[in-house]
Amino acid sequence: MSEFHYEPSSIVPYRDLEVIERCRRIKREELTRHTNPDYRIRIIKDDDVVFLWVADIVARIIRARDEGRKCVMLLPNPWPRYRHVAALLNAARVDCSHLWAFAMDEYADQDGNIAPEAWEWGFTHAMVKFFWAELDEAIRPPREQFIGFTKETLPVYGKMMEDLGGVEIGYFGPGWTGHVAFVEPDAPEFDLPLDEWKRAKARICTLSPFTLAQNSLHGCFGASGDLAMVPPKAATIGPAEVIACGHRWDMHAISIQGTVSSWQRLTTRLCLHGPVTPKLPASVMQTLRTDVYVSETAAMDIEQTWDIGY
Repeated sequence: MSEFHYEPSSIVPYRDLEVIERCRRIKREELTRHTNPDYRIRIIKDDDVVFLWVADIVARIIRARDEGRKCVMLLPNPWPRYRHVAALLNAARVDCSHLWAFAMDEYADQDGNIAPEAWEWGFTHAMVKFFWAELDEAIRPPREQFIGFTKETLPVYGKMMEDLGGVEIGYFGPGWTGHVAFVEPDAPEFDLPLDEWKRAKARICTLSPFTLAQNSLHGCFGASGDLAMVPPKAATIGPAEVIACGHRWDMHAISIQGTVSSWQRLTTRLCLHGPVTPKLPASVMQTLRTDVYVSETAAMDIEQTWDIGY
């Protein structure tokens, strides 16, 4: 066979071909091995990922209530399955007055104006609609304890968490670029040396073209590849807020409508076993206490096949 050598496109954020090839070759049975014993990687059935995530949220809220302390969480959005969390808390009549929930990011326009909570495709809107509003009024925390990004909260977002005693748990999952929250590897706002990058706090960030493509497949945007519908920027926590979490839960379980097609298969390997670098933002969790849950679909070996088209 004739050889054909080429470099990744200049718009690809992470371009080290030697590392990429090494990660492509990581087999399913090798995926859970890591040198950091506090970075615990598990492979679980696809259907179990959301169940375990819901169970963890509910369990932490109950434990904090029983121990008489605040429960401060950093949450991903938009996620209608928060209704399952609310249903369990309602059924058990769990008083949630001690719960504080922070959205980890929110869309913004080309000028950096953050989407208002009333915008129905927004992350704060979804967190409030599918979680807070689904809780029975008798057990629901005050509305001001569900917090999202605004012009006023952006400069003090991390401090607000600190003032509550810090975030107990942050729930994450890498984007196509390896982003954590909306900390993008190719955003000028996060173009910093590693040590300085780790100290970077919440800010407005330019979204990667790959994130626009990924999010255009979300149901809230029509799941139709409508690139123009995804806002160009976002407010996001920074690496500093990720590192400051008491614990992290990292989910790798995105496929295309339940098929074996998944852009996350290589991204997962790069973030779990590539270098710790701002070019793979989620890789910072390799150095931290983190529980990683990888679905069977994301853990599948990367193999070429002509049996699957687009």
